Amino acid sequence: MSQKQAKTRVKFPIGIKLVVIISVLLLISLGIVISLVSYISTENVKLTAEASNLTINQQAGEQVQSAFQSVHAAVIMYLRMADRLSGDTTETQLEFFDFNQSIAAISITQGGRASYIYNDKFLLSNKLTGDTIRRYFDRVSAASASVTEGMAIFNAAQFFELSMLCAVLNRADTGAQTVKVLFMPDNLSETFGIGTNTSFLVNNSGAVLLHPSNDYVLEGADFSDMQIVKEALQDSSSQGRQIAFEDNEGKRYFGAYIPIGGTDTIVITTIPHDVVFEAVRSVTRQNRLLALMVLCMAILFIWFFSKTISGPVRILASAALEIENGNFEQKLKPQSNDEIGLLTESFGKMTRALNIFGRFVNKEIALKAMRGQIKPGGLPKHATIFFSDIRGFTEKSENFTKKFKDDASDRIVLWLNEYFTYMVDCVEKTGGVVDKFIGDAVMAHWGTASSAGSPEKDAFNGVKAALMMRNALHELNQRRKKDDPGNPEINMGCGLNTGIVTAGQLGSVQRMEYTVIGDPVNLASRTESLNKPLGTDILITEDTWNLVGDKFITEEMPPVTVKGKEKPVRMFAVVNLKDAAGPQTLAEVRKLLGIDPPDVSKVDTNAEEKKYKIEKG
Repeated sequence: MSQKQAKTRVKFPIGIKLVVIISVLLLISLGIVISLVSYISTENVKLTAEASNLTINQQAGEQVQSAFQSVHAAVIMYLRMADRLSGDTTETQLEFFDFNQSIAAISITQGGRASYIYNDKFLLSNKLTGDTIRRYFDRVSAASASVTEGMAIFNAAQFFELSMLCAVLNRADTGAQTVKVLFMPDNLSETFGIGTNTSFLVNNSGAVLLHPSNDYVLEGADFSDMQIVKEALQDSSSQGRQIAFEDNEGKRYFGAYIPIGGTDTIVITTIPHDVVFEAVRSVTRQNRLLALMVLCMAILFIWFFSKTISGPVRILASAALEIENGNFEQKLKPQSNDEIGLLTESFGKMTRALNIFGRFVNKEIALKAMRGQIKPGGLPKHATIFFSDIRGFTEKSENFTKKFKDDASDRIVLWLNEYFTYMVDCVEKTGGVVDKFIGDAVMAHWGTASSAGSPEKDAFNGVKAALMMRNALHELNQRRKKDDPGNPEINMGCGLNTGIVTAGQLGSVQRMEYTVIGDPVNLASRTESLNKPLGTDILITEDTWNLVGDKFITEEMPPVTVKGKEKPVRMFAVVNLKDAAGPQTLAEVRKLLGIDPPDVSKVDTNAEEKKYKIEKG
């Protein structure tokens, strides 16, 4: 890649832009969809979890209430039976404990006197004694003194190291009778088992009565500082509620509580926030993974699709750079039937038009004007001006007409175009500018639109171009058939002069050309016309010779008085480059080109509209 192309490298290719834009849009769309799905799923799961938690709490409350009511009803029934019986109640006790095996003992206090009923089988199987039970009843008496109605429940597990509860109630029918019942809540083990939802039972002091983790029960844990327990204890209503709360460690929960009617207990059911939304998070992770896969697939698709756009566009951009660098010959073929294909086709037509246009104007001048390097207006330039002409062109044209009749014009144009092709190539290879073709004449200049760096170098290139034209024309003539009327030999004369000229774009708004004007131009034209009478093919003026005379083999010709000049102008015939192969004298040049030496004394000084006269030496 050239330095120019490197500087104009595209920083943001179309493919990257498409990938970024569509990826952002896709990410936003998928993000919104995933967020909406997550939000809706979260709300649905939240509602479902709350409803489920509340249902479990209510079911647990119903089972606890049923269990406590069963204990309460059984004890009251026994006491009523015992009241009706007088004497020995042993048989009644045995029958009672046979039907209520979970009850360990009953304490009845009335009038300051306490009586005890024991379930001997229970005590025996759990290695308990009546004394142990009485000590516990005595301990709980102070705590139960404030019980005025309903049934108060205490945790007896810490004392007995067994999951046991103590229910304290006052008999409404006797008034002063306080009954304490020690029992094991085995039938509630499933209700307070370990699961997703955790249900536990506390009393009005926040003490844990039942919990899936038996350790809390055995150690007599106090949950009174738990947020949901606080709210449950402060709630005076008999209806349950559901709330969201955080524990002391900041972990979030959904919780429900329901008071147990007729007791001082509350069933609380909780479920961790993380557990509730784990499924939502899992689905969200899956959705994100799916979105990432979709995005990757979309990026691949967009990338390959963008190639169908960026590829042709890159070709067009490369062709535009080539055109900018002066290469108008670009072969472009549409690769699709869309707008890009239409643009490629139109671009191709434009390049063909530019290529044709470049043949009618000087390509280098057109490029410089397009780049803004040549601006309207004239500038002084120290330039070397060149004119050339074909000797005997009028006679040769008439011979074409006589020989080829109606085809003469085509023949002449083909013949001239071959000649001009070689001449123009010599000018361009030495950095010159072909100004125009004037019939069979060529006008060119060096040091105007571009310069080799100094007037000396520009003058050297101009004279070198003339020598290259001589060699190219000689080789071209060598390939021609002798006396071929359709392709006759060509002899030319070249004149060069160096001086300050005005260079710029001349013409009208519709038609302009880059050219040079000034006296040095006129002198260069007149110098060219002196080749015929002087028997030379390349003549340079004294101004050009002063710059490059030391680099070429030259022979001074008689000075010429040119119209408009006060002093005679010295003229020099160019033989060859110094130290170069080929002719070393003017005589050798004339012999090589078939030019007869002139008789200067017979030269008509009035020829060429009296523009010159040759001084007699």
